[in-house]
Amino acid sequence: MSENKLDGEPLIILLVEDNPGHAELVIRNLNKHRVLNNIHHVLDGEQCLDYLFHKNEYSAPEKSPRPHLILLDLRLPKIDGLDVLKTIKTTDNLYKIPTVILSTSEAEQDVAQAYEYRANSYLVKPIDFEKFNNLMKDLGYYWLGWNTRPWA
Repeated sequence: MSENKLDGEPLIILLVEDNPGHAELVIRNLNKHRVLNNIHHVLDGEQCLDYLFHKNEYSAPEKSPRPHLILLDLRLPKIDGLDVLKTIKTTDNLYKIPTVILSTSEAEQDVAQAYEYRANSYLVKPIDFEKFNNLMKDLGYYWLGWNTRPWA
């Protein structure tokens, strides 16, 4: 995939992941597959909401530009990922942002709850490294290349 641009601006991904190893794999794989975007990484649900609502350390708009895609883990410290998702999808100026659950959980309850709260997609992180690489490649192509955004 070549450059992903929206009106000449780089696409912005908000990665919400508390596991530094998982976050590094996501970032490395998106870069490897030429998904050329600005990736902002936060470590917990509280930081995610601070980022989206421009609070605390993210009060300056340049530190927290509106994301074009949110990759959201479920099991997060401070505020659980499902609660974050529910907040995003019930907030007028945020609900249109594509929000993809990227979790190790395959529990039917988690999947059902995520879709009830209007997740745009639910992806289970594969344990196999090669399958994870392929997932990130496909994720980048679909959400950042082929998908038409509501504000495009």
